[in-house]
Amino acid sequence: MPDLAIIFGGPSPEHDVSVLTGLQAARELSTGALASVRALYWSKVGEWYEVDPGLEAPAFVDGVPKGAVPLRLVATAGGGFVPQGGRLGRPRSLPLDVAVVCCHGGPGEDGTLQAVLDLAGIRYTGPTVAGAAIGMDKLAFTGIVAAAGIRTLPRVDLHEHSADVGFAGPYIVKPRFGGSSIGIEVVAELATARSMLATNRHWARGAVLEPYRRDCFDLQIAVRTWPATQLSAIERPLRTARAGGAAGEPEILGYADKYQGGEGMASAPRELPAELPDGLVEEIHRAARSVSRLVPLRGVARIDFLSNGEELFLNEVNTIPGSLARYLWVEPPLPFAALLSDLVDEARTRPTHHYGAEGADGTVLRGAASIAAKLA
Repeated sequence: MPDLAIIFGGPSPEHDVSVLTGLQAARELSTGALASVRALYWSKVGEWYEVDPGLEAPAFVDGVPKGAVPLRLVATAGGGFVPQGGRLGRPRSLPLDVAVVCCHGGPGEDGTLQAVLDLAGIRYTGPTVAGAAIGMDKLAFTGIVAAAGIRTLPRVDLHEHSADVGFAGPYIVKPRFGGSSIGIEVVAELATARSMLATNRHWARGAVLEPYRRDCFDLQIAVRTWPATQLSAIERPLRTARAGGAAGEPEILGYADKYQGGEGMASAPRELPAELPDGLVEEIHRAARSVSRLVPLRGVARIDFLSNGEELFLNEVNTIPGSLARYLWVEPPLPFAALLSDLVDEARTRPTHHYGAEGADGTVLRGAASIAAKLA
């Protein structure tokens, strides 16, 4: 019988958090005896290994854990994950039913990995290529939801010639492609933001600028798309003061707030469910359902908002959230095993795009002039 694969790690700043998510999923699936589980580790330098699904997080501190078996990922039909070396003859790819993707940030969440899995014919959980790409691109995502009438804060492209951006500082600057508060800075002046473009490595592929609203706090909700669209409880993550800032002054929901509590987002300080006016809850629910259709989402995702208690602004979407957002399912309660089982069932029942050459019957080629004539 084909096995379930848990894919985690990857060449991303969020590599370590991905390891935690992957090990949690592997442990839950193995313990629940839902299937035979293979743990596929994607190293920080882009190499693939099969590892023991029962490993603990410290085994990955120094890189590839002991006993790891090297793999190749072959992106062709009938390809997949193939053990390297071995006996004479053509190595066979691992027999996989579904891959549970637990990669955060970078090529694991921007559509790159999803495209390779599509080419290899491997069914997987989480976003499609398009959904992942839209979710990772903060500028594109904001444009899509704003065009649909969902309120957002102004968000513009930051470049070396940025001048009149349409709103006053202070500003918050984020990588255009990235997540989890890595590479995010709060600056008072536009000139300061421009000067940092050359030195902030997280902005190398682009950065976005938006107003920093001290009066706003964070709100988050998870959405899953199978067996039907369902929303989790709303959480209000609790921020901490930034080092060097005024005593007790909250800044941004940073990477440390989210992930440095031992279990990723599951151990971060929070108010869950958040105590909010009914009208605000209803607005969050409407916006979350709209985002689910617009992106479109698949699997389980986390949608982040900002609010001052009255106004609501859609911030961004995380298409593969830390711990797969398992900690948000308290109203209604949803066990982690059930969440994973439904993700796998969706991957089997509603697979991503399959490529085909229907319509390419040679008619155009037969009637074409010579290539030299076309170039003339």
